[in-house]
Formats: sequence, structure tokens, C-alpha cells
Amino acid sequence: MSLISKKAALVLIDIQKGLDESAFYGGHRNNPEAELRASTLLDRWRTLGLPVFHVRHSSQNPDSPLHASKSGYVIKDIVKPLQGESVITKTVNSAFIDTNLLPLLKEVPTQTLVIAGLTTNHCISSTARMAGNLGLQTYVVSDAVAAFDSQDLNGNPLLAELMHQTALASLQKEFAIVTDSAEILSLL
Repeated sequence: MSLISKKAALVLIDIQKGLDESAFYGGHRNNPEAELRASTLLDRWRTLGLPVFHVRHSSQNPDSPLHASKSGYVIKDIVKPLQGESVITKTVNSAFIDTNLLPLLKEVPTQTLVIAGLTTNHCISSTARMAGNLGLQTYVVSDAVAAFDSQDLNGNPLLAELMHQTALASLQKEFAIVTDSAEILSLL
């Protein structure tokens, strides 16, 4: 069964201008083409008339580039929502907590999500885990998500690619199907 027949919903998470301020988030980011891949998915979803949900993070930290008072709160132009597309605002990592995402998915109705956006080990992972726990068939698009450098508990550096791959490996099979954009497009 194709993703079309399942009315798969594309959920674009936190593709906001503030995430370009990499120093705030740990420095280097992997997968610089993630937004472009997400845009390609979005174009196909729109062409096919499939449901699209834009999720943006409203940080409660006034110093964060994603605080609603900052210019970084805005969704990037490359995936800018069109009139009529749902825009969901969240204040925590998961797009399901204190939002209307689940009721909107039930309205479609769909049980299938395709997730792209930022960042792999935070909001992507939290949302995918909850989706899996809610019984939704969930796909995470590995080349349409990205992570930043981080540190271990002793302050040692952890490279963005390691963070990305570890988060994806933690999701694979238990919470989601992890695949790339080419595979997702072939399923449409």
C-alpha cells in the first residue's frame, strides 16, 4: 500500500530561521541539505494533495533564537506554509504535547506520518517516539533531518554526525522506519 492510499501526513518540525544560529546550539551541524530535502518532500505532498503539518518551536527561554519575540521564530522560506496548511506551535520537544496535532491527524484521517526537520536527537526523536507509542506508522527521513555537535557528560565533544546517527539508530524499528527521501518519494 502506498503512502498516498494511506493519506500519509508530512510533519515538518522546527525548520525555523533561528536554527541557523549554530553557535547557540553547539556549533557545527551535519546534513546541510536537510531543509532542501524537506522542501522536495513538501513540494510532492502539495502536488499530491496530501496533508501537511508545519510545527514550530516557541522556546520559553527569552535568549533562544526560537523565542516568539525573535526573528528566528519564523519558519524558513524554503518550507514556508501556504494558506490553509496547519501550523502547530509547541513549547516542548514533542509535537504531540499540548498541541492539536493528534486531533488534526484523526480528522484527516491518517495513521501514517512522515517526519522531517530539526533536530534529530531532540524534537524529531521525541515526536517520532510518541508517534510510535501512539500506534502511528512513522517514517523519519534520515536525509531531511539534522543534528548539532554536543558534549558527553564529561564535557567531551560529540560530533553532529554521531548525534544524528545515534538518534536515528535509537528510533529504527522500535519507534519508526528510518529511511531517506528517495525511498519516501518512491513510496508515493
